[in-house]
Amino acid sequence: MDDLDIRKKSARKQAFAARKAAFGSGLDEAANRRLSNYLATLEDFDIIAGYMPIRTEISPMQVMNELHASGKTVVVPVIAGKGKPLLFSRWTPGCAMVEGPFGAMIPEAADYLRPQVLITPLVAFDRRGYRLGYGGGFYDRSIEMLTLAEEPYAVGFAYSAQELPQVPVGENDRRLNALVTEREVLVFG
Repeated sequence: MDDLDIRKKSARKQAFAARKAAFGSGLDEAANRRLSNYLATLEDFDIIAGYMPIRTEISPMQVMNELHASGKTVVVPVIAGKGKPLLFSRWTPGCAMVEGPFGAMIPEAADYLRPQVLITPLVAFDRRGYRLGYGGGFYDRSIEMLTLAEEPYAVGFAYSAQELPQVPVGENDRRLNALVTEREVLVFG
């Protein structure tokens, strides 16, 4: 394990504890309201990727339901395999779901689309716009792959407690365009 991996492991441990403490403390509603308001300021987009929360992740479900009701197409990530970018399958409220890798629920009927906006879960973030995920690199690879066709707009979604002074960053780590918490919206370059 190299120095970067050690620093990321340590940062994840600290951020998981902070996220666990914030989870279930009534912050999701305010965060969803802030996320909804921020997404309304973005240029036209038709397809947006949310996610099905696992463990102690902040839930974007309120916003996903609102987006669907407003006529937007909502997709959720599907892990295609180790080392591969995510696929994004159409989601609608009440659609049949099955358990995918890591316990995340995915639509039973696969209908893969290319999102223009990504709401990204994370373990930690910093004010430079970097996120720390679970360590599989799925979102970094997915943003890179989506960029080949058109630059996706990546919005991190987290509890403010998940902020670190500086997330350890490697050459493959991708910067977010924005980050939304229950307290604020940060927009990066």
